[in-house]
Amino acid sequence: MDWTRQIDSYCERLDASYWAEPVNAVTNLAFIIAALIMWRRSGGDRLAQLLCVVLFAIGVGSYLFHTHAQTWAAIADVTPILLYILIYIYAMNRVGWGLRVLPALGLTALFFPYAWLTVPLFQMVPGIGSSAGYAPVALLILIYAVLLRPRAPGLARGLAIGAGILIASITFRSLDLPLCGQIPLGTHFMWHLLNGLMLGWMIEVYLRAALGKARVGG
Repeated sequence: MDWTRQIDSYCERLDASYWAEPVNAVTNLAFIIAALIMWRRSGGDRLAQLLCVVLFAIGVGSYLFHTHAQTWAAIADVTPILLYILIYIYAMNRVGWGLRVLPALGLTALFFPYAWLTVPLFQMVPGIGSSAGYAPVALLILIYAVLLRPRAPGLARGLAIGAGILIASITFRSLDLPLCGQIPLGTHFMWHLLNGLMLGWMIEVYLRAALGKARVGG
């Protein structure tokens, strides 16, 4: 693998220089700000704090990718995202379904065959492009929202809101290159802003569910 191979995937990038994507780079502050806000709101909850740390890492990794734009930076970009997804699924399995550690981990592991089956299906959707890798996440959140609605309507509503924000975010990500001629800046920066909002919101949703469970348990 060529770790220093240059990657040019976004409308804003016109050359290989460090600040070729200034807006895409700076808007990663959305992830970091969301992580810091939710850390203060975490109340010592270990899973919420772990999600905040990973959310902060998402901002750093994405910043590195939109400045260096090389293979190693792309890995630094996507790895924290995958970690966040897996940790969040585990968190929902715990507070949403009330599963113990091992069953929650086992159900979380099913994300890999789920993604393997659904990503190729979304790749068949015209115009979605590389965002096909993220669309299954929005679908999975909606699935959890529907299934959890009878037992936890507030949690389900929060998840549905998160899925809606993610769908809007994916839409802007998918439109970045197709609208490049009309919007030279591109639309990828909206992916950062909306995702920062969405990922922070998802931690809030988890915290509210965890607090409600603690109250019931008490």
